[in-house]
Amino acid sequence: MIARRIFLLGVVTLAMAAVFSGPATAQGTIKIGEMNSYKVFPAFLEPYKKGWELALEEINGAGGVLGRKLEVVSRDDGGNPGDAVRVAEELLSRENVNFLIGTFPSHVGLAVADFAKQKKVLFIAAEPLTDKIVWQNGNKYTFRLRPSTYMQTAMLIPEAVKLKKKRWAIVYPNYEYGQSATAAFKELLKKAQPDVEFVAEQAPALGKIEAGAVAQALADAKPDAIFSSLFGADLTKFVREGQTRGLFKDRAVFNLLAGEPEYLDPLKEDTPAGWYVTGYPWQSINTPEHKNFLAAYQKKYKDYPRLGSIVGYATLKTAAEAIKKASSLDQEKLVAAMKGLQVDTPIGKITFRALDHQSTMGAYVGRLGLKNGKGVMSSFSFADGARYLPSDDEVRKMRPAD
Repeated sequence: MIARRIFLLGVVTLAMAAVFSGPATAQGTIKIGEMNSYKVFPAFLEPYKKGWELALEEINGAGGVLGRKLEVVSRDDGGNPGDAVRVAEELLSRENVNFLIGTFPSHVGLAVADFAKQKKVLFIAAEPLTDKIVWQNGNKYTFRLRPSTYMQTAMLIPEAVKLKKKRWAIVYPNYEYGQSATAAFKELLKKAQPDVEFVAEQAPALGKIEAGAVAQALADAKPDAIFSSLFGADLTKFVREGQTRGLFKDRAVFNLLAGEPEYLDPLKEDTPAGWYVTGYPWQSINTPEHKNFLAAYQKKYKDYPRLGSIVGYATLKTAAEAIKKASSLDQEKLVAAMKGLQVDTPIGKITFRALDHQSTMGAYVGRLGLKNGKGVMSSFSFADGARYLPSDDEVRKMRPAD
C-alpha cells in the first residue's frame, strides 16, 4: 500500500510538472508576441501578416530554433497607443510570450517601446518609421527594422537638390511619422541648398484629409516643387484632387512610400507619372534572394508580395536569428545578441547597429510611371540604408545612454 501511494504521488508530481512547465520547457514552443493595427491599416498589414506567416512556416519546417518550434501569438492593437500597451501587457502576463515584435503607426511604436523599457523585455519594432524610436526616445530594449523617415527622406534629397527648386510646399499626415518626415526633409534640404524656401504647409489629420482644400491651398502658394509623406487613402484622394486642379502640372513632386504597391495599386490609371518616390518594384527585382522569396510567396498565397510582406517576413527572421545567436531566451542575452545582428532578407543582408539599434535595411528609390493602366516604378535603384544614417557622433548627441 505504501509503495503504491509513493508511485501515485510520483505520477501526480510528473503530471503537474508537465502542466505548469509552460514555454520554458525543452519540448514547448518559443512564443513570440506580435501586435499590429490590422483593422486600421489593412492594405499594409494583411500582406505583412502573410510575410511573417511564410517565415514562420520556413523556420519551423527547418526544425525551429534551439530545437524548438516558434509560435506567434498575434493581437490587434487598434492603432491606439493605450490599447497597444494593454495588449503588450496581456501578451507578457497571460500568454507568457518571450518577447515582443510588430506595430505600425509611429505613435503606437513609441508607446510600446517605452513599455518594453519599463518591463525590460526585447521589442523588435517592425514598421514604425519615426526617428525618435531609435534616437531621441531610444532605449536598451527596442530595435527597429525598417529604414526611418530620416533615412528614406535622405535617399530622396540628392534628386531634389539636382532640380534646384527654390520654393517648396509640404503636405503630411499630422502625427508622429508625418511630423518626423517633414522635419527631416526641411533639415536635409536646407543643409544641401541653403537658399530654399518653404512657402506652404498642410498637415491634415491622418485618414481625414479634405483633399480638395489641401490641394487648392498648395496650388495657391505657387510652389516650384512639393514634398509629401501622405500614404494610403489620404494619398489616393490627394492625387486625384491635385490632378483635377492641375496642382502637379510642371511641378516636381517627391513622396515617401508612394512607390509601395499597397499604396500605388489603388491609383491605377491615376498614377502620377514622374513623381520621385521610395517604394518596392517587386516585378523587377532580379536578385537571387528576392527571386526565391517571390517564388515561395506566390506559391503559398497565389498573389504578389507588397512591401508589408517583406517587412513581416524580415521581422520574424530577425526574431529567429536573435534567439539563435543568444542561444537563450534571457532578455539581457537577447538584447546583446541583437546588437550587430546580421539577417538575410529578400532585399539584402541587414545589420542592426549596436550604437542606436537601427537596422541598415535599404529602400528602392525611383520615379513613378504607367504600364498597362497600372502604376509602377518605371526607373529605380536600391539605396543601401547604411549610407543614409547620421554619423555616430550625431547619434550620440540625440540618443540617451542605455
